[in-house]
Amino acid sequence: MKKILIIEDDLVVANIYRNKFSVEGYSVEIAKDGQTGLELMHGFRPDVVILDLMLPGMTGVDLMKKVRAEPDFQKVPIIVFSNTYLSNLVQDAWKAGATKCLSKANCTPKQLIEVIRGAVARDADSSVLNAAEAKPTGSAVADQPNGTPIQSSEKSSAGSDAHESPTAFLASLAVILTTLRSDLQAMIKADNEAARLLQIGSLYRRIHALTSGAGLHGLTSIAQVADALEALLKELHDKPKNINASTLRTVAAVVDFLGILFEKGPALDQQEYPPAQVLVVDDEAISRRAVTYALEKAKLKAVSVEDPEVAFQLLTQKPFDMVFLDVDMPRMNGFELCAKLRNLPAHKKTPVVFVTGLNDLESRANSMVSGGNDFIAKPFLFIELAVKALVFVMRARVAALKA
Repeated sequence: MKKILIIEDDLVVANIYRNKFSVEGYSVEIAKDGQTGLELMHGFRPDVVILDLMLPGMTGVDLMKKVRAEPDFQKVPIIVFSNTYLSNLVQDAWKAGATKCLSKANCTPKQLIEVIRGAVARDADSSVLNAAEAKPTGSAVADQPNGTPIQSSEKSSAGSDAHESPTAFLASLAVILTTLRSDLQAMIKADNEAARLLQIGSLYRRIHALTSGAGLHGLTSIAQVADALEALLKELHDKPKNINASTLRTVAAVVDFLGILFEKGPALDQQEYPPAQVLVVDDEAISRRAVTYALEKAKLKAVSVEDPEVAFQLLTQKPFDMVFLDVDMPRMNGFELCAKLRNLPAHKKTPVVFVTGLNDLESRANSMVSGGNDFIAKPFLFIELAVKALVFVMRARVAALKA
């Protein structure tokens, strides 16, 4: 009987996987942290390791380095789970010796079993895959480094039977939402950096578990948004200098939207959507590229334009799911362009976010008066802008469900 070691601190998710694998005829052990996992490697001697990179204490990457340093474990397949947006962490995982990198938000239990079968069937003398050897083959993080957070029309090839029944998980969402809101309030009210970091860490762990649970139960929209928020919270926890009014407001907005998705997400997942189209208007090439790069992290297709008049012509010719505008542009500033696009039938309700170096109260007021939905100041965090874009696009789709 082949043996699988699951190293995962979310025991609910780990036990669901253990039950799945046991039915398939595997012997399974669970470790809730890296140190316990390392000890079980020697006693249990697994044929395959399933590893969550985001572990307390010893990280998954550090664990892999220790495992690969031992001759007996250099060829043991290690399948890792990571966040869709943390591409640097995924690269670190490849370098440390991962056999396959998967996204918790997108991978189903059936797909994971197929990956395990493939790993077990590999020739004993085959070398461990590394980043240079990896080839695109599916929907894993390694295959599509930024995942598919908004492509709801891309259905899993594994089929609907790949997921656990979401009924019990859906029933638990009300309690989960109450806990998230409690953590959010504690984070906002924290009166010093140490206390705030502690609350951000707590909220991060809960969102990390939500990403896993939603992905496991086939609740795609919830998993995608939680996946993005998880990456933003990790960024804030690792780099406290990025904690400010804007990032805290973004976190609060996402938690609020998750409450909506807990109710509407299953219906949203039943719909077919083409890839979202986002218009970026900025006369500075570097700024346009920065916004486009951030959108790419959320798998949003961007059309970038430097001339606001050309941008308006595009808006008259086709619909966009969202618009990012600079304010200070020649011939027509962002406020004027926003006011004009609001007169177009196709863009009366299109989300508009201003991205600008102007950060005064008057500019914020003008952004709202002209018809803007939000305001983000330069320089911005790539992940914050990606999260904002994802939420605005999905919020518009939820609103369309009600129409």
